[in-house]
Amino acid sequence: MSKELLDVLDENGLPTGEVLSRDEVHHQGLWHRAIVVAVINDHNEILLQQRSTNKEKNANLWDISVAGHLAAGQDSLSAAAREISEEINVFLGYKTEIKDFRYMTCFRKEQKYSDNFIERQFYDFFVLRTSKLEAASIQFQQSEVQAVRFADLTTIQQLASEGVLVERPEVYRVLHNYLFRF
Repeated sequence: MSKELLDVLDENGLPTGEVLSRDEVHHQGLWHRAIVVAVINDHNEILLQQRSTNKEKNANLWDISVAGHLAAGQDSLSAAAREISEEINVFLGYKTEIKDFRYMTCFRKEQKYSDNFIERQFYDFFVLRTSKLEAASIQFQQSEVQAVRFADLTTIQQLASEGVLVERPEVYRVLHNYLFRF
């Protein structure tokens, strides 16, 4: 059982005041908030992580740089910084600060994985641009991630067509529009 506590939200994304374990939130299919962060290098490539084989959903699939739940009482920016630290310990030559994140959008996702695992999330999506970051310099949490790599949008589209990329069409659409501005 997960001891991670989450704020329960209503269908509009507003807190209900109820706090439950992550397992209970997913078991009941209650709304909650998560973050997604795309780490982008100087070549406009997006850092991808291959999810661990031990993950309860989307195991072995390639995913956007970082994603995770907000802990109860936590704001999205703090959760984004925490998840980067937990999942991919990135040495950037400076401390990543809240001001380094660019908010892109919020979207809702509902998906039933099983009778006991229903995902109803509001995702806050951020971009973190960084320079001089190499995939080889990234240390990752092996219980969460098994590999990392940088990929351009064409490669990401190829991974999606092969069925080996976590489905996040909203994120990839926003990234496409954002990157083609540069």
